[in-house]
Amino acid sequence: MAPLRFSANVSWLFPELPGLPARLRAAGSSGFEAAEVAWPYSESPEALARAAREAGLRLVLINTPPGDREKGEMGLGAVPGRQAAFREGLEQAVLYAKALGCPRIHLMAGRVPLGADRAAVRSEMETVFLENLRHAAGVLAQESLVGLLEPINTRSTDPQYFLDTPQQAAAILQKVGRPNLQLQMDIFHWQIMDGNLTGNIREFLPLVGHVQVAQVPGRGEPDSPGELNFPYLFQLLEDEGYKGFVGCEYQPQGDTAEGLNWLRSYWDRRGRPQAGQ
Repeated sequence: MAPLRFSANVSWLFPELPGLPARLRAAGSSGFEAAEVAWPYSESPEALARAAREAGLRLVLINTPPGDREKGEMGLGAVPGRQAAFREGLEQAVLYAKALGCPRIHLMAGRVPLGADRAAVRSEMETVFLENLRHAAGVLAQESLVGLLEPINTRSTDPQYFLDTPQQAAAILQKVGRPNLQLQMDIFHWQIMDGNLTGNIREFLPLVGHVQVAQVPGRGEPDSPGELNFPYLFQLLEDEGYKGFVGCEYQPQGDTAEGLNWLRSYWDRRGRPQAGQ
């Protein structure tokens, strides 16, 4: 069983450093070989590609643009009336992904409109999401890119988010039926919404193209106080044959580099993946 491959989410890690290029350099200096960025759009793709290259990193994941943050938008994939904006954002994400050599784009579903009843709008929002995902799958396929769907918990992180369980996401993926659309498993969100991590990982891992980790409930480092046993979960991912990246999307409880002892311990115990794995 090959050791897991970890990527630094520089939208979360190294918050003490200003700007994504500086965070990419810090990630490379900390031993990471891969990185991911939620929204890279404040920097030019050329500047980010250069910073990643100089840091010895490959970019493995970005998100589609969130939409109008001032109006409370957090993705547009399932939002009625915002189909054109979603497609424009998708084109921007593809442009960045190509420039960065990044193979995966998280297609953000977005939020239930304020004041709307979730149950009342669920069918309409799913219809919009399916339409946008079919369009996205075709656009991404032309560039050999993969689109990801990430359920985000609605118990604490984002009560209005449309896509909130792996069961809902898997059902949507089945309806779309495109091989270049996959599931993004953030263990933090899955634990809060449903628990049953062993069963859910085993059931849904064949659909998973990317994993992210953080402790529950504080969303700190995997070895920070909380309810998740990450040595067990990492072993489970290895045993189940997971070959993708594990994104470190957590809030450092102190200095980011000092807080990476859990990862150094993993590398000491399991070694690092060989190039090309």
